[in-house]
Formats: sequence, C-alpha cells, structure tokens
Amino acid sequence: MKRLLILLLALAALAIGVPMFMWRGPGPLDKRIVVAIPEGATVGTASRVLAQAGAIRSATWFRGLAGRLGSHDPIRAGEFAILPHASVAAILDTLQHGHPALKLVTIPEGMPSVIVHDKLMATAALTGAVPVPPEGSVLPNSYAYSNGEARLAVVQRMQKAMDKALAAEWAGRGQGLAVSTPQQALILASIVEKETALAPERATVAGVYGNRLKLGMALQADPTVIYPVTKGRPLGRRILESELHAKNGYNTYAEVGLPAGPICNPGRASIDAVLHPAVTKALYFVANGKGGHVFAETLAEQNANVKKWFAIRHARGEM
Repeated sequence: MKRLLILLLALAALAIGVPMFMWRGPGPLDKRIVVAIPEGATVGTASRVLAQAGAIRSATWFRGLAGRLGSHDPIRAGEFAILPHASVAAILDTLQHGHPALKLVTIPEGMPSVIVHDKLMATAALTGAVPVPPEGSVLPNSYAYSNGEARLAVVQRMQKAMDKALAAEWAGRGQGLAVSTPQQALILASIVEKETALAPERATVAGVYGNRLKLGMALQADPTVIYPVTKGRPLGRRILESELHAKNGYNTYAEVGLPAGPICNPGRASIDAVLHPAVTKALYFVANGKGGHVFAETLAEQNANVKKWFAIRHARGEM
C-alpha cells in the first residue's frame, strides 16, 4: 500500500511538473522572430501560426496549456516580436497583452522622391493615394506606421523630420560656407550624397564643391546631368554628349552655380558635410577604381588622375 501511494504521488508530481515545465520552460527559438496574428484570431489560430514559425514545439500542447494555465483574455491582432527561447507562458502573454511590433518603411540616403513614392504605394498596409513628394523634402530614415494608416500621413512625418533636421543642422553650421540658405545647403547635400557613398569622403567632396562655387566654377557633377533625364531613376547607360550641354536648370556642366533644386533626398551626414566641409584646396576629383575618389588641386593633376581611371576602366572592359 505504501509503495502504491508513493507511485501515485510520483505520477501526480509528474503530471503537474511536465505541464509546468512545458508552460514555463524555454522554447525552441534560437533567434528573435516576428509573427503576424490575423484579426479575430483564436488561440487555435495563433497556435498554428506559432508552430509554423517554429516558436513553439506543438500547436496542440500550446492550445492545451493556454486553456489550462493561461488567462482567457482575447488574442490581439498584429505583428508581435517573439524573443529567443520564449516560453509558452511568455508567448501567450505577448499575444494577449503585448504591443504589436512596429511596422517600418525604410528610406535610404539618396533615394529620389519618385522611388519614395513607389515604395509607399507598394506598401499594402498603407491606404490612400499620395503625390510624389517634392525632391529633398523627405529625411531618409526608418518610419513606423500602423495598418490602414494613410500614406499622406507617413509622408508628412518624413517631411516634418527633414524640416527639423535641416533647421538643427543649419543652426549649428560652420563659418565661411559657400551656401547662404538652408535650401542651398539641401541642394548641395543632395549632390554630395550622389557623388560618394564613403563617409570619410563626404566632407572633402563638399569642400571641393564649396571651393568651386566660391570661384564661380561650374560644379560639373554628373548626377545633375542625369536627374532631369530620369528624375532620379537609374540612367542605365552612359551620359550622352548632348545631355552634357543641355540647359535645363539642373545640368551643372552647362550652367554655373547650384541646380534649381535637390536631385535626391540627402541624409543628415551629407547635410552635415556641406555645413562643415573639409578645409581643402582641391578643385577636382575622379573615381579611383576602388569605390572612392582621388582629389586634385590643379587641372594637370586631375587630367593625370582621369587618365589612370580610364586605364582602369579599359582594363575592366568597360570602355
């Protein structure tokens, strides 16, 4: 009789201990994931989503444990972050009481407004039409949005962020600049953004363009030739000779000074480079074949650097 009692107690402990371990013990996830729980989901619906994502070991166990040990609060709809090794208890609590993970739309530095527009229109969770934002009015960044939010509201947040960032950068600008207004700084920053993707070069590129503006030299920036042709989309070919001579308000080969407006949406780093340019005597630069540029103070130096660049391109079969 005593042995039977011990056995029964052991079985009872096992019956309690195993479910509690499955309830509170670590789950199978080895990395953070995001799961999307649809509107009106039940515990059963959620269990299937979680099992497919690998967040739980068994949909059946999840439903059983939730019904026995969890609260009976409703499952919320939305996207939820599930942490590595989250337990069944923690996951259920997240779905019932947690805040949905943020949805983000990311605008990279240098993205032109036509592609910003394309990206927003392709984001199915947003609603309503929106015009192409004015070039340079959007601050590149990642922006949170909610299901059903108007595209116009998201664009307005992006534009408000640019206004705030540009005002702050302008207030802390350096002395002796070649630009005299925030809008001019934005235009020049958009050229710097398109000319180099290397952070250490931005201030030097800005310094070169500042020097040319002060001397009344044409900026001769290739991206300003391309912009009026494509509005910022890839050209997909070499610039034509006729395009180098076209007078359209943007082409800085054909006209001296800044273009009529920005040619992309520049990031804060490029704006900062324009408002804090490197002190340099350089007036020219050309690609070095390694993703960066080599700078020159004289035309003779520039011509020699261009010759080297042409040789590199020829060796690559690009010319």
